[in-house]
Amino acid sequence: MMQEYFNQFGITLTDHQKDQFIQYYNLLIEWNSVMNLTAITDFDEVCEKHFADSVSLVKAVDSSTCGNLIDVGTGAGFPGIPLKIVFPHLKVTLLDSLNKRVNFLNEVIKKLQLEDVMAIHGRAEASARDPAYRENYDICVSRAVANMSTLSEYCLPFVKEGGYFVPYKSQKGLEEIGEAAKAISILGGKYQKKVEFHLGEEEYRVLFLIDKVKATPKKYPRKVGLPAKEPIG
Repeated sequence: MMQEYFNQFGITLTDHQKDQFIQYYNLLIEWNSVMNLTAITDFDEVCEKHFADSVSLVKAVDSSTCGNLIDVGTGAGFPGIPLKIVFPHLKVTLLDSLNKRVNFLNEVIKKLQLEDVMAIHGRAEASARDPAYRENYDICVSRAVANMSTLSEYCLPFVKEGGYFVPYKSQKGLEEIGEAAKAISILGGKYQKKVEFHLGEEEYRVLFLIDKVKATPKKYPRKVGLPAKEPIG
């Protein structure tokens, strides 16, 4: 049953990967009873709307060309952990501002025996100024709920020149991408294309592929809180 959700992305899961997703689901439900990780708890819905949706990145980027990836505002680990399960070669950094969620992520990493995955506690505005992370990644992904201008300021500083920023968006993203044009340019990005699809029969999704064409100016990201309060543009 799980496999059918991955079919539209051309991904065939091994038995080991299926087992990892089941373990991930069980941990998600267990921890969700004491902290808010997801409103979606039905197994099939989690498989479709969290696990399969996370790996939809393959529609926009050839994952085999990516060595390392950062997931900004990862929450319960989406899309970073499903991407790591399906593409074990990836080196993945999971960034979240809530320590409780980082504790959950570390438990998932341990139980699933995932290697080359690091969960860090921090705000994007601060972490993107750390030389260990700034302009260090082939790709930055995010399913975080923030408008595109704000999200671009959070994410583009992590991407090395020649890399990509790929935000996962719903219908609202179509309005946001135009409004974010100035921010994307200022931050060193160039909007290349959008990839639209439906998750299952109904849910509209869009991935935006943004190239990192030049270094992000040192003044960005601005101090914590400003990108959300006063988006560029």
